[in-house]
Amino acid sequence: MKNWLILHVHVFLSALRKFFSTPLSSLFNILVIGIALSLPAGMYVMLKNIQNLAEQKIASPQISLFLSMDTSKDDITRIDRQLKQHAAVGQARFVPREQALEQLKQTTGLEDVIGGLEHNPLPDAYIVHPKISDASALKTLKHELQRWPKIEHVQLDLDWVQKLEAILKFGLMAVLILSMLLGFALVAVTFNTIRLQILTQREEIEVSRLIGATSAFIRRPFLYFGLLQGLLGGAAAWFIISISLYMLNSNLSQLTDLYSANFTLHLPSTEDQLALLLLSACLGWMGAWLSVSQHLWKIEPR
Repeated sequence: MKNWLILHVHVFLSALRKFFSTPLSSLFNILVIGIALSLPAGMYVMLKNIQNLAEQKIASPQISLFLSMDTSKDDITRIDRQLKQHAAVGQARFVPREQALEQLKQTTGLEDVIGGLEHNPLPDAYIVHPKISDASALKTLKHELQRWPKIEHVQLDLDWVQKLEAILKFGLMAVLILSMLLGFALVAVTFNTIRLQILTQREEIEVSRLIGATSAFIRRPFLYFGLLQGLLGGAAAWFIISISLYMLNSNLSQLTDLYSANFTLHLPSTEDQLALLLLSACLGWMGAWLSVSQHLWKIEPR
């Protein structure tokens, strides 16, 4: 186990020395990878910030519960208690039918017409603010409340939630497609870099083959080089995104001040950052593996 670990540390340090032996070429490769990865990652960051802004600034969807005309005070007390105990309900405000009629007079300007009515046609109601914002979960909650006794009609204000979800789904699909395309570009960059290294070390590899070196032994340093190049490219991508967000926030603050708002673009969570580094390292490793696998069989000793 100790010898195995020493061997891998030695190979890793050897791959690291290759970066320093050609610093300019390595720097440009890392920048190309970083720029390619920063495009989909930057779009993902913007979508996450838009989603957070929507959840903070846009009013939560409301559910209006219209009670039956024959609802008693005991029924109202029971419904009020059920709403307060429901896990998906954040707030519930009772609107008596008299208050609803008065609000209708003020908002419609039909005081004379409404005043001529013999009786109040409006029912008692509840305005419910759910804790959830997912469209399917809100529909499930609506159907559940509709089955409660003395609930005549349930109206769900879901328009903006569905529009927001559609926009975010479209954006995430665009990010996914762009990520796949630029992921292939990262693999291609690593593939070409490793190919050039194999060509320059062809004689060394042939000698290693003659003295009994296995394919795994020959492949290992190139895999570490590809993994390290991908990892550094992912770090470069986060550096580019961080600088871009800093520059955008300096101008965004001026814009939000004009609207008396307070909003700042934030980097995603640590888990997302680690996921990008892991993905970039895996793509670099894959490019190196494909390149070595393609060229190893061509470098057989004669």
